[in-house]
Amino acid sequence: MSKRLLIAAIAMLAANAAYAANAACDAQANEKKLAGAARTSFVTKCEKDAKAEATKSCEAQATEKKLAGAARTSFTKKCVTDATAAAK
Repeated sequence: MSKRLLIAAIAMLAANAAYAANAACDAQANEKKLAGAARTSFVTKCEKDAKAEATKSCEAQATEKKLAGAARTSFTKKCVTDATAAAK
């Protein structure tokens, strides 16, 4: 029973994190007054585009810093995470 409660708690936390991650895209969908499948499609594409833009920018920063290997991967991952979190 406690295993089920733990799984439910983790699922709730994941849902909250997912909601926070797409707050900016949700706001844009609200402005456009989208609902249903159109809203879902728009938000998914918006999030994907935001992550792609952040990745491109972070890769450029890593190149400027002349990072390679694990240092580059670590920097890029943190940079993308920070950039997408800032968009919340």
